[in-house]
Amino acid sequence: MTLFGLDEVAVAGLAAGVRPSHAPRARMEPCLAGEVFARAAWTCIAEPGDGTAGMLVDRLGAGAALAAVLEPGSPVRLAAQLGDTGVPEGFAEELGQALQRWRPRLSSGDVTRCLQQAARVGARLALPGDAVWPGGVDDLGRNAPLALWWRGTAPALASLANSIALVGARAATGYGEHIAMESSAGLVDRGFTIVSGAAYGIDGMAHRAALASSGLTVAFLAGGVDRFYPSGHDALLGRIVADGAVVSELPCGAAPTKWRFLQRNRLIAASSAATIVLEAGWRSGSLNTAGHAAALGRPLGAVPGPVTSPTSAGCHRLIREYDAVCVTTAAEMAELVGDRVVQVPLDFPGDSETGDGARGGAPGRGERTSDQIRVFDALSARSPRTVHDVARRAGLSVAAVQGALGGLDLEGAARERETGWVRAST
Repeated sequence: MTLFGLDEVAVAGLAAGVRPSHAPRARMEPCLAGEVFARAAWTCIAEPGDGTAGMLVDRLGAGAALAAVLEPGSPVRLAAQLGDTGVPEGFAEELGQALQRWRPRLSSGDVTRCLQQAARVGARLALPGDAVWPGGVDDLGRNAPLALWWRGTAPALASLANSIALVGARAATGYGEHIAMESSAGLVDRGFTIVSGAAYGIDGMAHRAALASSGLTVAFLAGGVDRFYPSGHDALLGRIVADGAVVSELPCGAAPTKWRFLQRNRLIAASSAATIVLEAGWRSGSLNTAGHAAALGRPLGAVPGPVTSPTSAGCHRLIREYDAVCVTTAAEMAELVGDRVVQVPLDFPGDSETGDGARGGAPGRGERTSDQIRVFDALSARSPRTVHDVARRAGLSVAAVQGALGGLDLEGAARERETGWVRAST
């Protein structure tokens, strides 16, 4: 068996390094080794939430889908391998655009390096069907993660079925941090695992309180699990690795970007039994997580704050306009986990914001499209980058990058130089 030009022994060795039950063994079954390697490769090739990749892998299997992408051929021919049942109209065109995104990233060296780095830091790769796989993420359908990289303890990852997400503003007040501490400790005492995003403010306090209460906590990152972000939470994330779990759908070495924060939020919402927003401004990124929870039919709660506090305006908005349940204690939060479903419009506020509360668009100029967010993330303020380089970094087709750069140029956020594109100085 060869995959990406590597022989069976090399593939088995790389795969064994990220599978704890096989790490002590010299060899792994070729079928499992190929699946592990292919899933790892897909995390390098496709950006989080890529529905086209999800459908292709679901229909053909990770290995066969990867082999099909590697082979030259038309999108129509590849789409025909999926059959007609359940395939959306126009999927061949969608697949053609996806191939333009994926093929610049096809590199056996990149996959090998990410697997080697994962083994060095003790990271593992969870596949759908594993005992530690969080079943809630499967509700994302074709946008579900193809695999999950994680570091920590298996019991913490397996406990996500009985977890509650606590999220909120990065610029939290003393009131918000107090509520986060009390809520997290109270939920841990009731046997719940605490899920959050490891950001400053509410997220960090929720994790700390869970650890201080000898409970389990899981942090979802927007970059590789070997690259703790924010850097100021290195010590906290190290404690979570020791007693809980740190999870990402991006390979080791991947940098966190605004687009990846948005996609990370959907995993926080999907993996948890309920989501609680503890403190959030009117346009807080926490509302993006709340929107994912509501779209998935997960119970959604919000903690009220002083009516004069702008840092609680987002929570009041959720309660007033989007039917979130008003909760004030850990006991009331625990009550949300059940048959109760909150119906919220899918065009939820906060979709253009990052998981740590930063805005995705330029102030006063309207919201950027998802392509513009990804292209802006891929640009450098100092080193000019060609359109093809930006396309590879952003995981987009060249045509999509050109369109996004046009919009960013008009906005004044990007400038073209002789050797490529750069972020405009602000």
